[in-house]
Amino acid sequence: MLTQEQEQLIAATAPVVAEHLDAITQRFYPLLFERYPQVKPLFNQAHQADGGQPRALAGAVLAYVQLRHDREKVRETLATVVGKHVSLDIRPEHYPLVGECLMAAIGEVLGDAVTPEIAAAWEGVYEELAGLLIELEAHRYREFESLPGGWRGPREFRIAATHQESAVIRSFVLEPVDGGPVADHEPGQYIGVKLTIDGEPVYRHYSLSDLPNGESYRISVKREPQGRASRHLHDAMGVGDTLSLLPPAGDLTLAEGDEPLLLASGGVGQTPLLPMARQALAQGRRVVYLHAALDAEHHAFRDEVAALAEAHPERLRTVTVHESGAAADPCRPRGSRPAGKLPARGRPLLLRWPPGFMTAVDRALAELGVPAERRHFEHFGPSRPLDAA
Repeated sequence: MLTQEQEQLIAATAPVVAEHLDAITQRFYPLLFERYPQVKPLFNQAHQADGGQPRALAGAVLAYVQLRHDREKVRETLATVVGKHVSLDIRPEHYPLVGECLMAAIGEVLGDAVTPEIAAAWEGVYEELAGLLIELEAHRYREFESLPGGWRGPREFRIAATHQESAVIRSFVLEPVDGGPVADHEPGQYIGVKLTIDGEPVYRHYSLSDLPNGESYRISVKREPQGRASRHLHDAMGVGDTLSLLPPAGDLTLAEGDEPLLLASGGVGQTPLLPMARQALAQGRRVVYLHAALDAEHHAFRDEVAALAEAHPERLRTVTVHESGAAADPCRPRGSRPAGKLPARGRPLLLRWPPGFMTAVDRALAELGVPAERRHFEHFGPSRPLDAA
């Protein structure tokens, strides 16, 4: 617990740290990878290159400093971080490494302005944050492990089946090697995947694209030209190959209720929305399913969504938009309606990928009068405000 003097130092120096936080986090990651290369596989290097991970870290540190005296609010704010950490198997022994390099980065960026007293105060804040994260993550680990079919740490799964959903998206059905059951997940969540590529561990998160069934999970992965993990899955892995999974996580899940729902996605962003649509329809809710794709060749899950529309003609409305092609909407399932007639006002809205698509749809909905608290979205990779796109 910080002393009164340390609290005063934090309050006095927080604006200076906030002003230089981007520079601090940009320096932090090279230090961490240089001193402790064993943790580098836990981080997607694409998010390092585009600055997404440093910005996310800066935002999390700043949010904690601002909210740390409101324990309920800070726990709520850290929920997304905790979920991602659990799906990466982050452990208590990782935190001292991070703390050491973060303090070193602060010292390098701020120089002589960081007196021993100021350094000790900020170390205290970090230890406070680390302790809270360790506590919350331990609870999440125990909670998942206690579920029927739950586990802790990496668990080996075998690819039981694959299905090409579009020109660039392939589904992988994963069953546990040990033959045991698998814990249920919430529709909309993602799962941690641990691959071994060229002898090195590589961690990624992929959305779970089907409802829980107690026996297997399904992920649907877009092959990215520069994506190390996605290219490996598409090009080097098939039925019978194994990988490791970590616990499911993610906060973009359906709240209870009977209100109509609009699910809007672009490209591979529909993967978590498919099971959410099935869940909502099973609950008797009305659903508008809006999806944008590059063209018919890149439009994944067309048959799956069409079958849902056939099964629920009165409650499911689908809207398909192709960026290019001979027809504006060559594969609209029965029961769909033009986008301009969407009854959007007042319904919960969930947006998913890509950032430009989400930003455009979010702004349009705001202009239609849909309040912000009813517009929900999720990014791939590090979380950030929607308008940052």
